[in-house]
Amino acid sequence: MTEGSHDAPRRQLSVWHAISVCVGMVIGAGIFSTTPAAAANVSSSSVLMWTWAFGGALSVAGALCYAEMAAAFPDAGGDYFFLYRAYGARLGFLFAWSRFAVIHTGSMAMLAFVFGDYLGQIVHLGPSGGALFAALIVIALVLVNLAGLRFGINTQVALMSIVLLGLASVGAAGVWISIQGIAPAASAVSTAAAAVAATTPVTHWGTALVFVFLAYGGWSDAATLSAEMRDGDNGIKRALLLGMGTVTVLYLLVNWALLRGLGLAGLAATEAPAAELMLRAFGRPGQVLIVTVVAITSITVMNALLIAGARTTYAAARDTVTLRHLGRWHVVRGTPPAAIIAIGTVALLLVGFGAYTRHGFTTMVDYLSPVYWFFLMLSGGAYFILRQRHSHVRRPFRAPWFPWLPIGFVASSAFVFYSSVAHVKVGAITGVGVMLLGVLLMLPIRFAPRPQG
Repeated sequence: MTEGSHDAPRRQLSVWHAISVCVGMVIGAGIFSTTPAAAANVSSSSVLMWTWAFGGALSVAGALCYAEMAAAFPDAGGDYFFLYRAYGARLGFLFAWSRFAVIHTGSMAMLAFVFGDYLGQIVHLGPSGGALFAALIVIALVLVNLAGLRFGINTQVALMSIVLLGLASVGAAGVWISIQGIAPAASAVSTAAAAVAATTPVTHWGTALVFVFLAYGGWSDAATLSAEMRDGDNGIKRALLLGMGTVTVLYLLVNWALLRGLGLAGLAATEAPAAELMLRAFGRPGQVLIVTVVAITSITVMNALLIAGARTTYAAARDTVTLRHLGRWHVVRGTPPAAIIAIGTVALLLVGFGAYTRHGFTTMVDYLSPVYWFFLMLSGGAYFILRQRHSHVRRPFRAPWFPWLPIGFVASSAFVFYSSVAHVKVGAITGVGVMLLGVLLMLPIRFAPRPQG
């Protein structure tokens, strides 16, 4: 898309509309499972709370950088287009491949395990029950999308309201336990975990940040709304600050409640902390409520990932000559069927991989995190390249505190990337290996010419 194209997005969104979309894009089911992993890698409850606050602040910094790029170069490809413009077609393809084979599919598998772990709290099918539920929900969503049945925007908004209700109910559980004067849970398993937590070195803080930033993920997509803001100069800045501020407050509330009800050791030892907390505070009805909320959240976000991921794969395949079969569009159903099947198949294979390692959720975090942060780091570099190479392009919004804010964004991305590979595990090795496979796959690929503005 060239600058000044008449096909550019129309500026029609208000600040409050953008805030609601921003919150909806960021808050997902991940918050219900990342908290134990983060707690297991810090030395105290106060450190955990400061880690979540720090993660929120750095996410705002990254979102502001993305907002400037999206306002200057509006395109449906988002990250893909920024990388394409800054580094060329092959790096853009490598990102599209990584999003297809690692980031989006790994996120789908991760959320499928969240779904399975929480549903397993009320439907007991043994040690493999969570993985079975995870596989079934992936298959169901692929079939739904192949049929051309997608959640509309009103349905997504309604489901997001349920998610916010769930977060509020977790906070209410913490308040209720405090009012009743109930001490944090102290089971045998949490006592054992307490010994581990007491000796957790501060050097694991980077690992905690990997899980914290995972829960804040989504702002890179939210920032692309800047191209549609009515107030092109200040609207997106206010929307991102208020939106991410809201997310940060909610995440701090949830973590406070979990710490109040389960304690740091108990939180680190559980796979479904919200379910355990709600069971303690409100009994079986509270547990069923939060499991239902997590299930709905997982399905909603997985469906959105499948929709967006299939379209990214379709767009990247369309820009090549070799992979045009993945760039086919079913006009009647309004879907790219080959791309949907491909993404669903990879996500299903990753569910199998996670089940094999017996640590489904954390294995998927290890699998996708290094690749995700590698490309986020490159996107931060693209910010400087596009500013210099296309300095003539009008920027309706500019990130404040240049160059320190974008430098901080790149540095923090590099730190989390390092942290995600510092303690090498099978998931991380596999994820990086799959990304590098894309380098070999693109060698014979012929790229279709694309206009550059």
